[in-house]
Amino acid sequence: MEKVLELHSNDEARQLFGKCDENLRLIESSFGVKITARGERLTISGPKRAIEKSAGLFDELLSVLRRGGTIKRDEIAYSVKSFKKDPHVKLQGIYLDRIDVSSKRQFVTPKTKGQKRYVDAIREHDIVFGMGPAGTGKTYLAMAMAVNALKKHEVNRIILTRPAIEAGESLGYLPGTLYEKVTPYLRPLYDALYDMMEVNRIHDFIDRGIIEVAPLAYMRGRTLNDSFIILDEAQNSTPDQMKMFLTRLGFDSKTVITGDATQSDLPSGKESGLSHAQKILKNIKGIQFINFTGEDVVRHPLVQEIIRAYERGSS
Repeated sequence: MEKVLELHSNDEARQLFGKCDENLRLIESSFGVKITARGERLTISGPKRAIEKSAGLFDELLSVLRRGGTIKRDEIAYSVKSFKKDPHVKLQGIYLDRIDVSSKRQFVTPKTKGQKRYVDAIREHDIVFGMGPAGTGKTYLAMAMAVNALKKHEVNRIILTRPAIEAGESLGYLPGTLYEKVTPYLRPLYDALYDMMEVNRIHDFIDRGIIEVAPLAYMRGRTLNDSFIILDEAQNSTPDQMKMFLTRLGFDSKTVITGDATQSDLPSGKESGLSHAQKILKNIKGIQFINFTGEDVVRHPLVQEIIRAYERGSS
């Protein structure tokens, strides 16, 4: 049995096929079909059910391209994984949700259904917890939403904070200015920010207070209005610190808290503020918890396998 798909242009074929047809080879091996490409025509042959699944995936990918989206190899890999699990998944709703950031990287898009739920939750709620393993885009997407909110003048500033406990040292005893002291702790936040804005613009915004980077302890006693606030690595906060942080929320502000409850650096036996908050705040309207899994990891494919292996080992 076979099915023929007609493409609209060479450019459409180039994006869909990938370099040296690598996307087609991935889909072939994943669904157990044979794909032949001749010009702007695709022929899929193999078992009926496998053809239907792979053809459905191509239809979704082509819909994304024809509505102005882009398809990279990573998106193909995530699409194959999603389609094998749920052949009715609508990729358009995920890949066409473009978060407008600064000029360096024009758009950021969610890659998985979990990431799409996260982005929608940030739009719809003032406090969102993004919880799950590394590589799921918790911090990166929160930063994209913050930059987007600033660009659209929905907020007047971005505030980035993180517990600074890894070295077991008091910041007051570390050398340098406050900026120099906290920079190593907040590097992941800077990395995401640098991917979305020009360096000189970031430094200008920091100098003017439009972007503020500070350790969690420095949030005490403040009320944060017209701000987009991101608390990263929240599993390293204590319940008291988390309460202090959450009660800083002012008018016209939005807060995103990210972390992985399984990776706390707190002393053994000390409860994490992230886990505590999930227990006591889960039923409050206006607060949303999004739990990511290994299926939402968007790093190297081996990272997903590593996460699954550790999950199996701890069960």
